Amino acid sequence: MPAPVRPSSSAARARVPCLALLAALPLLAGCGSSSRDAARVKREHAETAPQKRAACPDTVLHTLGQIAKHVYGEGLHSERTRVAEKLIADSRTLREAIERNDPAAVSAAAHSMVASGRLTNLRVLRGASGGEAPGEVLAEAGAGAVAPLRGTIAGAGGATIARYVASVWSYEGIVAETSGIAQSYAVVRSGTQTLAGSFPLPPGRLPVKGSLRVGNKRYRYTSFAAERFPAAKVRIYLVHGAGSFAPLCGATARATQVNTLQSVARLIYAGEIGARAQTQVRRVQSDPALLRAVAARDPEAARLAIDNLLTEHIVRLRVLVEGRLLRDVGGPYVLGPVPGTLRAGGHAIGTFVLSIQDDEGYLRLTRRLGGMDVLMYMGSQLVKNSLGPEPGNPPESGSYTYRGRRFEVFTLNESAFPSGPLRIRVLVPIPYS
Repeated sequence: MPAPVRPSSSAARARVPCLALLAALPLLAGCGSSSRDAARVKREHAETAPQKRAACPDTVLHTLGQIAKHVYGEGLHSERTRVAEKLIADSRTLREAIERNDPAAVSAAAHSMVASGRLTNLRVLRGASGGEAPGEVLAEAGAGAVAPLRGTIAGAGGATIARYVASVWSYEGIVAETSGIAQSYAVVRSGTQTLAGSFPLPPGRLPVKGSLRVGNKRYRYTSFAAERFPAAKVRIYLVHGAGSFAPLCGATARATQVNTLQSVARLIYAGEIGARAQTQVRRVQSDPALLRAVAARDPEAARLAIDNLLTEHIVRLRVLVEGRLLRDVGGPYVLGPVPGTLRAGGHAIGTFVLSIQDDEGYLRLTRRLGGMDVLMYMGSQLVKNSLGPEPGNPPESGSYTYRGRRFEVFTLNESAFPSGPLRIRVLVPIPYS
């Protein structure tokens, strides 16, 4: 059993009055836009001045905290929230049950939508307006969640007939996603009560950031405010081992920030060739239709089998027999090739290479979860660009300016499909937030 956890006190942030900033920066003429300029100059100096080793953990945790906020934001505005909102808006079953004032049917429809996996929670509220007290609830499905979404449900005539609160982030989902990409323990907490997450935070109230000890191990943590479904305040904590910061520390705060974001970008790529990809490898290896097609060396039967396999997670699949291409089906630009062998009767009958992510998917993940722009090159060809028209030629690393916007650049050297180099230029906006 771990020893009691002892939180440390957090340092107070001093406020610098506008007049003090003006004294330090005499070129600034006033306390309106001038104070913003002063803040920008002050931040620039803080990020580029030599960083003391002791300050590195705070920089890393602040950067990972920004990543965690991006993850939480996926539950408020993202492709998954648009899918959930459309599911609710398009449900004729739900609409008709509400119009009949049939609570049992409304509940069945809500549970069916949650069971679809496209949302984790749905609470349906009576009427076009009103509160969210228990007496207003017509039906509810789902368990613990964060990031509530609110909307209205229209009747057949277009008028609002009900309201809803929904979520796409269960406790387990937000903890798993945040822990993975932020490389930290994630804990959802309401006051002193832990709602999700396995790290043993202390039982009392905690500062928003600080340090603590469990047994003989030291940890640093940060946190941010979030909302619990259907309506309550919570905090999401990130806890990082105190001994794991050193590889990310740079000579300046900005260098540490870029090092941390580079580790996140690598982790996003690694996720496309890891456990989820291996699940699809096993799925391909056990597909009877594909095994029959490969054994018969039938390209058309192989195409049909691959088309069926591509309906779930796989974006491209290339099959070979004795080194010769039998069939290659999927998107033109994919990344993270994962090889495998097809066997029948204990003997190898073919090989394959699959991918579970295309260049657009990686770009979106890096941009949404990391707040970074991406340029991808296969040889000299630019195959994906989130920066904008005529992006120029950013360096492999260092500073870059595009249309007045400033970036710090790093490069990932990865693999294109089915083989060969893929250079991924990742651009961190300065200032980063």
